[in-house]
Amino acid sequence: MTLRYNSYDVVIVGGAIYGSSVAWWLSQMPGFQGRVLVVEKDPSYEFAATSHTNSCIRQQFSNKINIGVSQFGAEFVKNFKQFMGGDPDVPDLVLQSYGYMYLADTPAFADTLRQSQAVQAELGAHTKFMTRGEIAADYPFYQLDDILGANHNLVDEGYFDGGTMFDWFKRMARKNGAEYVTDEVTGLTRTGAKITGVTLKSGATIACGTLVNAAGTRGRQVAQMAGLDLPIEPRRRYTYIFDAAHPLDRDLPLTIDPSGVHVRTDGRYYLAGGAPDDDPAVALDDFAADHSLWEDKFWPIIATRIPQFEKIKLINMWVGHYDYNTLDQNAIVGPHPEISNFMFLNGFSGHGLQQSPALGRGIAEYIAYGHYRSLDLSPFAADRVLRGEKFLERAVI
Repeated sequence: MTLRYNSYDVVIVGGAIYGSSVAWWLSQMPGFQGRVLVVEKDPSYEFAATSHTNSCIRQQFSNKINIGVSQFGAEFVKNFKQFMGGDPDVPDLVLQSYGYMYLADTPAFADTLRQSQAVQAELGAHTKFMTRGEIAADYPFYQLDDILGANHNLVDEGYFDGGTMFDWFKRMARKNGAEYVTDEVTGLTRTGAKITGVTLKSGATIACGTLVNAAGTRGRQVAQMAGLDLPIEPRRRYTYIFDAAHPLDRDLPLTIDPSGVHVRTDGRYYLAGGAPDDDPAVALDDFAADHSLWEDKFWPIIATRIPQFEKIKLINMWVGHYDYNTLDQNAIVGPHPEISNFMFLNGFSGHGLQQSPALGRGIAEYIAYGHYRSLDLSPFAADRVLRGEKFLERAVI
């Protein structure tokens, strides 16, 4: 595929949800007239985390910025057509607000939930802490003998069609002039404190004004091309779809068992998932499944917590990758402190899809105006990585 130009104001490495979010926001950002190129090695996105997402969104975080980011995400989903310019072809997105249910089985965990609920409520979230009795009254199907309490929120928290959002980010970015090329970045030219050129696998070399690293689990490789490092690695995450012989009589919130296993309503079926007990970094192309995990780990935990799920039929399963930030499981966002035109959008550790509207907008603002105009994303800044300073998020799934 021939490039239109040999020089671009912005080159985005990775065309999945983050690359396309930045491209779309830039394409309609007042005052920005630059050329935007999105380089994507696999336009089928078969192995991208975007394609393996469970499309959930929550406000139940412990850090104010994560809460604010997801609050904007909910606003964006609910007003998707308007954000996309009112185009009649753009579909409405529905946010299924059945909520998250964080279950606590120790006094310390319950105290952490109460503290997080206070922060969320301060920012306008509708999270409430529930006692065991209150949980049982609203959701009598849980087995709660070991549970001391839970946090739950039924407003702007649940799941939506993330695939449609991604599709329209791409469509509208292209319509507004962003260029997509099927190729792979194999090298970066660094001149002093700037990235000045990008080399592609096809052999093309292009001049670059700003480089955006939106390469997902390959983000560390891209950083290394500039002589930088990122504490991110691919880790397997399992998703299962199952049918229940005795379905529940109401929607199942996205329930996070104290074990870390989660399960929720998914249309007429149910979706469950989580991490394997042995959770090492894996190769970028390693999506091999351990099929014993369903019988040995996930199903026993789910059936113990919800005895009505003792008789189920597994319908489907898949393995995806988290771009796991080993420092603090929080996003790394914004410019490198020494290479100011190298922008990070990496290390989302499972929060990526729900955060993509706000973080894509933030990076576009920084590129267009030199600073964040909406949410202040500086807590995610890359300089904390250089200092080894953690920005901990206690509500990680």
